[in-house]
Amino acid sequence: MRTLQAIVLLLLTIAAVLLPAGADAPLQPPLRLAADSTSLSLRPFIEILEDPGGKLTLADVERPETARQFQLQAGDGDLNFGYSPTTYWLRLTLTPELGAATRWLLEVSYPSLDSVTLFVRRGDTVVRQHAGDQAPFASRPFAHRNLVFPLEVIAGVEQQLYLRVASSGSLTIPLTLWSPAALHANDQGVYSLMATYFGMLLALGLYNLLLYFSLREGAYLAYVGVVFSMSIAQLSMLGLGNQFLWPNWPAWGNLAIPLGFCSTGYFSALFTRLFLETAKTTPRCDRLLAILQASFVLAGATAVFYAYRPAGMATALLGAAFAVVAVVTAALCAFRRQAGARLFLAAWSLLLLGAAVSALRALNWLPTNLLTVFALQFGSALEVLLLSFALADRINSARREMAAAQAETLRTREAAVETLRQSEKTLEQRVMQRTLELAESNERLRQSEAELRKLAHHDPLTGLANRALLYDELRRIIARSTRSGDIFALLMIDLDGFKWVNDTHGHAIGDQLLEIIATRLQECVRVSDTVARLGGDEFVVVVEGVLDEAQALAVGAKIIATLSRPATIARHAVQVGASIGVALWPQDADDSDRLLLAADRAMYLAKESGRGHCQLASTVSEAVKEQPSTGE
Repeated sequence: MRTLQAIVLLLLTIAAVLLPAGADAPLQPPLRLAADSTSLSLRPFIEILEDPGGKLTLADVERPETARQFQLQAGDGDLNFGYSPTTYWLRLTLTPELGAATRWLLEVSYPSLDSVTLFVRRGDTVVRQHAGDQAPFASRPFAHRNLVFPLEVIAGVEQQLYLRVASSGSLTIPLTLWSPAALHANDQGVYSLMATYFGMLLALGLYNLLLYFSLREGAYLAYVGVVFSMSIAQLSMLGLGNQFLWPNWPAWGNLAIPLGFCSTGYFSALFTRLFLETAKTTPRCDRLLAILQASFVLAGATAVFYAYRPAGMATALLGAAFAVVAVVTAALCAFRRQAGARLFLAAWSLLLLGAAVSALRALNWLPTNLLTVFALQFGSALEVLLLSFALADRINSARREMAAAQAETLRTREAAVETLRQSEKTLEQRVMQRTLELAESNERLRQSEAELRKLAHHDPLTGLANRALLYDELRRIIARSTRSGDIFALLMIDLDGFKWVNDTHGHAIGDQLLEIIATRLQECVRVSDTVARLGGDEFVVVVEGVLDEAQALAVGAKIIATLSRPATIARHAVQVGASIGVALWPQDADDSDRLLLAADRAMYLAKESGRGHCQLASTVSEAVKEQPSTGE
């Protein structure tokens, strides 16, 4: 027995001599940067040290007794410590191989962290860089929405990196080492996705705002509040607000996340109550939603007047609770076949599921990965599309209900009328018979009056306006032209050779020729212009909106050319010409009588000067006396 004890003691002595004092578990091997490396996730190579009081310095953590306390944390997702008040130190050793790039960017892709300080140990030299959302954006070592630190490495020279991280919000620390070109390429896709996402939010907000102005329903305005609040929170959480919108207001950037999400929760609960009309359909759920509204307001006030961390935790828990209450409420309304409830349930289930996943990730109850990091964006993007259908379905349902109510009212009225008809059938038949007789008499009277009016204002042969109607039209045209300042032309037309047609072929042929002349005159001008027959073979055309005398003469030339075409009547080829006098208002006269007289004088001068052309009233000498108008 003593021999065995001696052997054991000897072995222990040898071990004590050969093994160094205080030997620890082997350290994590350093991260080797290969020549072809462009981006590396640092999670597997990070060692962690907790600093509960946040008082340790770099010199403290480098002391051997403290350095041995760094430990690896199991898992392959991003580091996530939830809403922890502890300060954390992270350690990483880099060993660049020969040919590896010398310039790198260390990205902490969670921009809402309050304070991140990087210490780079290279021999006796320490380089310190600092960033965080509680400092102005311009103080960051690298301009980026996330917290990015430039690194310079030397091939073959080992470097040790320390990160000191503290935040009153969620302590999520995704770490990636990028080459500058690789980070730039990655940013292109991420910024494109974010631009699409915020563009959808903007479109949805403006669409619902326009609907509110059109329909004046509070649900649409509440949804605008949801979109605006969510945009503020997302812009801050994704680092875009700190970079582009409020770079010099770090205090607001720090509060924008809890206040934005509290406002989102408040308006979401309000929207749910208004859209689903929970006060009438599900009173118990309505009371829960009202309590959640007040709770979101209290959480937001806590962030402003008390502390960020309890407000953030409360907001995350309230968001998860609201997701459950809203989905249950929508499910109950959908079960009762309430208009728009099914689409509402599908849309908000996706959005609230994304919000719940984000909240649980912030509490470190779910791992941090691409799905959980962008869960809220994915859910809200899908919700945009589905909720648009829900809003449209609600409008269509309201229209269908209104149409059904109107149809029911109509059926009720028809039933009452039918009952009345049955009870008064005999009297109704007599009234019907008398009504038909009166209707026939009224129709005959109406037709007679219409024929009399037509005879009183139209030429019986050609159907054109007669002298009385022409004067009425001239008064209206002068009134219009006085208001607008436009010029109109009056053309006095007398047929050349019409008397010969009457004498040679008879009055029947002459009457048919006048009808053809009337049709041709109407074809020469617009429908809005006036064509009248004064009697015999004298016609008047009034053309509105002429520009000058040249345009009026062009109309007259067109009329002369059209009327001069031969016409075949009862196998007789007949042809007449036309002489036209043109007077313009107000240049040639300022009332109907003087305008007709001026055109008549010009027409006579046209006949005397050779016929077959137009003569302007403005060229007629003052010595020309009024002559009676006679046809040939």
